[in-house]
Parts: sequence; C-alpha cells; structure tokens
Amino acid sequence: MLVSRLVQEEHRRGRFLVSTDRARLDLEAIHAYLSRSYWAAGRPRQVVARSIEGSLCFGLYEGQRQIGFARAITDRATFAYLADVYVLEEYRGQGLGVWLMECVFAHPDLQGLRRFTLVTRDAHDLYRKFGFEPLRQPEGYMERCAEAPATGEPQNR
Repeated sequence: MLVSRLVQEEHRRGRFLVSTDRARLDLEAIHAYLSRSYWAAGRPRQVVARSIEGSLCFGLYEGQRQIGFARAITDRATFAYLADVYVLEEYRGQGLGVWLMECVFAHPDLQGLRRFTLVTRDAHDLYRKFGFEPLRQPEGYMERCAEAPATGEPQNR
C-alpha cells in the first residue's frame, strides 16, 4: 500500500507569509473572493471547500489576514493544474503574485512533473514568466463541461 504525505511549507517575505498549512486557510475569505471572480462567480461555499480538500493549497497572508490564494490539483508525479489564483486588489503591484507563484513552483511535491496547465483570461504575462505558453497541440485537448441547471449554459465552476 502506498502512503504519502503532502510536504507542508512556509515562506516569509517581510510582513507576508505563504503557507501550505491547511489550518491557516480562511475559507470565508477564499469563498468571498472566488464568488466575485470572473472564473468562479457564484461557486457555492461547499464546492470551494471540496476543491480545497482535493488540492495542494497555498495561502498568502499579511499577519493573520488571508490576502491571496492558489491551489494545484495534482497527482504529485506527472501532472498539475493551477487554479483559483488571486491576490486581493489592494495588495497588487507589490510583486506578491509573482512571489506566490515562485512558492508554488518551488514546492517539492510539484517538481519533475511532465505537464503543468492552467487557464487564464488576463494573466498571461504573469504565467509566461514561469514558462507557460499556449498549448503546443490544442487539438489533443478536450473538455467536458456541465451545464448550469437554470440556463443550460456551459458551467466552468
């Protein structure tokens, strides 16, 4: 039987902290931000909680206040998908988003992966700094989207 444990890490920069300690995560703050984001608007709190349970999560903090978040959905061997990345608006422009990504990509459980993917509408410049580029073979990718119950529109939540 294989048993493995996620490596827990903390990184400090001045008054800021990036931590993978789940006990520090502020579910209310995460849900508040995600529920107003363009990619997760209306995502129910219980879905946010389940998504956190199934991911390697990185909280960004100033003191006790959660000011940012990122999560990697991964098998920790071959693949990861980066999701739900944010830094609160009032903290942007200080390099915290770049630092958060540096912490994510330096995590021991995310080393040696064959593929790391993400989807973004507006942060291409940030992710290019970390080696992301458009899909080399987009014709090989497929998706299955559930429909929103009330509208019948594709739902990417």
